[in-house]
Amino acid sequence: MLTVKYISRNRDSVVKLLSVRNFDAAGIVDEIISVDSEKRDLQTRMESLKASLNSKSKEIGVLFRQGKTGEAQAAKEQTGIMKEEIKGLSAKLNELEERLAGLLVQLPNIPHESVPAGEGADDNVKVRGGGEVVKPAGEGVPHWDLARKYDIIDFELGNKITGSGFPLYKGKGALMQRAMISFFLEEAIKAGYTEYAPPLMVNEDSGFGTGQLPDKEGQMYHVQEDNLFLIPTAEVPLTNIFRGDIINSRDLPLKITAYTPCFRREAGSYGKDVRGLNRLHQFDKVEIVQIQHPDRSYESLEEMTSYIESLVKRLGLPYRILLLCGGDTGFAAAKTYDFEVFAAAQEKWLEVSSVSNFGSFQAKRLKLRCRDEGEKKTMIAHTLNGSALALPRVLAAILENNQTPEGIRVPEALVPYTGFEIIV
Repeated sequence: MLTVKYISRNRDSVVKLLSVRNFDAAGIVDEIISVDSEKRDLQTRMESLKASLNSKSKEIGVLFRQGKTGEAQAAKEQTGIMKEEIKGLSAKLNELEERLAGLLVQLPNIPHESVPAGEGADDNVKVRGGGEVVKPAGEGVPHWDLARKYDIIDFELGNKITGSGFPLYKGKGALMQRAMISFFLEEAIKAGYTEYAPPLMVNEDSGFGTGQLPDKEGQMYHVQEDNLFLIPTAEVPLTNIFRGDIINSRDLPLKITAYTPCFRREAGSYGKDVRGLNRLHQFDKVEIVQIQHPDRSYESLEEMTSYIESLVKRLGLPYRILLLCGGDTGFAAAKTYDFEVFAAAQEKWLEVSSVSNFGSFQAKRLKLRCRDEGEKKTMIAHTLNGSALALPRVLAAILENNQTPEGIRVPEALVPYTGFEIIV
């Protein structure tokens, strides 16, 4: 989250950088500066009035001791007026602070200097890719038909039990899910991440800390009676583990991982892009999170990207890595790489991971700081996360790319976890 101090000192720079996101910040920025100026004037006036009240209160005591009862009573009446004025100024100050907070949360993160300008997905930049895009033998069958043919996913039963976007995995389909979760978690642990099993619901403070609130509340499932939210990603509970903490810089980076189901309303999604596993309301994902020193966070972003790339390579899937343009970068992120794998039967690229550096944006909301060895002064830490990986579209690509006349070949990396090499 941007601070008023930073915005006031860098007004033109903030407006220019946010324009890279296709975000016109001039109006909000000027209003923030104006409200802050009014707030400061009000604070000065209130402090002056409080000083006068203290002085007048001492004067009353002196007048009473001197027997000047009439003057003392007059002074007392004046203090009553002052107190009422202070009360009114305090209420006005609270209103201005709430207004200022409401304006600040409307501003997205400032993009990193390397993020290209652009309006949306068409303006994203391919960084690199790998794997060979090969059409399946014969006429490629999409994964939703393969799932029915091999009886591994039942979309109709999921719809019966809950609704569309909640598939029912069964038999080898369920085992493939478990295999991918185990593979991704074990690889993360080998890469130095500590595994957690976090809660699947979070409170408002947690949602605000990572930027889901108030930006994305319409996309989250809300348990109204308890005012809790089902997590859209493990990023939310994992990053909030460190809310309010001061971390010694020698302990950075903190690297953690978790498998969780994720829940997203996906309001407004429709058409061919939501068929099968392409877009779900509930899906499984292994997440990686890092808390890092601000001087080293962009090194960590590249390291996390290379790590996720190694997973996709081991699954043998054709992939590409995209640097998101400003208009396609998430609200809280400063820089994001998306991973897409090619689904051969659909002949389309499917996003399976986003890895982002949020800079200090989340940490400011979380009051998450770090301190260098021997220093008293603290600094805002940086937070990063990535999907490593999201399962549904990975499975969709595996099914479509590995279909043969004999059955669906299982990627070699998953065979130790499935116990079989082919789905027949």
